[in-house]
Amino acid sequence: MLRKFHYILSLLQRHQHHRRAIQQVHTQLLFWPNTLGLEYTLPLWNSLLQHYALGAFSQEAFSVFKHLQHLCQPNSFDSFTYLFLIKASGNLSQAGLGKQLHCSSDKIGFVFNIYVQTALVDMYMKFGCLGEARKVFDEMPERNSVTWNALITGFIRWADIESAQTAFDLMPVKNIISWTCIIDGYTRMGQFYKALSLFQRMVVHEGIRPNEVTLLALFPAIWNLRYIEVCQMVHAYGEKTGLNVFDIRILNCLLDTYAKCGRIDYARQAFEDISDERKSLVSWTSVMSGFAMHGMAKEASESFRRMEMKGVKPNCITFLSILNACSHGGLVDEGLGFFRKMVDECGIIPNIKHYGCLIDMLGRAGRLEEAEKIAKQIPNDIENVVVWRTLLGACVFHENIAIGERVTKKIMEMERKYGGDYVLLSNIFAGVGRFADSELVRKHLDKQNAAKVPGLSCV
Repeated sequence: MLRKFHYILSLLQRHQHHRRAIQQVHTQLLFWPNTLGLEYTLPLWNSLLQHYALGAFSQEAFSVFKHLQHLCQPNSFDSFTYLFLIKASGNLSQAGLGKQLHCSSDKIGFVFNIYVQTALVDMYMKFGCLGEARKVFDEMPERNSVTWNALITGFIRWADIESAQTAFDLMPVKNIISWTCIIDGYTRMGQFYKALSLFQRMVVHEGIRPNEVTLLALFPAIWNLRYIEVCQMVHAYGEKTGLNVFDIRILNCLLDTYAKCGRIDYARQAFEDISDERKSLVSWTSVMSGFAMHGMAKEASESFRRMEMKGVKPNCITFLSILNACSHGGLVDEGLGFFRKMVDECGIIPNIKHYGCLIDMLGRAGRLEEAEKIAKQIPNDIENVVVWRTLLGACVFHENIAIGERVTKKIMEMERKYGGDYVLLSNIFAGVGRFADSELVRKHLDKQNAAKVPGLSCV
């Protein structure tokens, strides 16, 4: 019997991520004889709970627990049982169930168990119950770095960066996870200077070496501030430490950041430095997006051809990048070809962004009739007013009154309270000398009391 016990335990550990194998073990456990007692078989049940709790089937963890409750008393379970159940409750976002587990674990005597209490902090943070999470944290007689990080991460999840910073400052010993969490928090909140300042403090003053997750959290701050020097520094650090080789995401973010910082030449070089075997779909898409950003439609198109030759299949984001490139580079016919390839050859259903790129591309080229025809073909469930406004802007630029009036009528059917639409139509009339009609549209704007965003200027 003991030999079978160890065999099943090894199966659970080896096949932790294989659902069918776990279900077979689950079935065996349901018919397991009770001669050994739960104190011997509990590690098996806990392994099963761990699989369900940390995977995509958290509800099944509670089915297992209900079965066990019929076999023994509540105090028969150990801290691991409650730890996994608390995590399952957090994943299911069931606050009531989580509070019941909190009460049960405290009654049994886990109120001083650091692992159970840390799981409770994390659970309450997932529920958005910041006060309860802080109360559990404050009442803990002992805390470790995982506890502090759970608190900091929880505050960041709910955009409470001030509380996260306070907890971070009080943390007795900060590790790389703590620093990464707070840097990521400031990046998410758009406080990019603060994120870079913390990164500098971590590296220069605290002597803590960033890992790949830290760098990934930092990249948005770099490209939002256009700090090309910091990007080069991170690039050099990645080369020196081997992170660029270890994690392709670093190189993908590097070339994307170089492009967003205005150095497409550096982005292209970073891309070419990646071996063909390591280039992922994200790598190809990022470099095409960079070319699109800089109006280099031919280079983007060539990259797409090279990608296909390497056997890499594009996805909807790849096509969005190449359509955007064709739009800004004036490659209208080639852009239409890519759109047809996406639909006919790759079987990808266009979303509103794809249609928006297509209409913008045709509008820039003055092919307004085609653009209007495509706009009318957009499915109702994804149609929005933005694409029609894009077309209206093209009508203003090319002074096409006939299509402009039809487009404005369509926009009015969808949304009447945006004054900018009336202004654009008025500008079309004024541009071709129909000032009386322009004035009528302006008066209608005032009559509708439509909102008009005031202009701003920077000196």
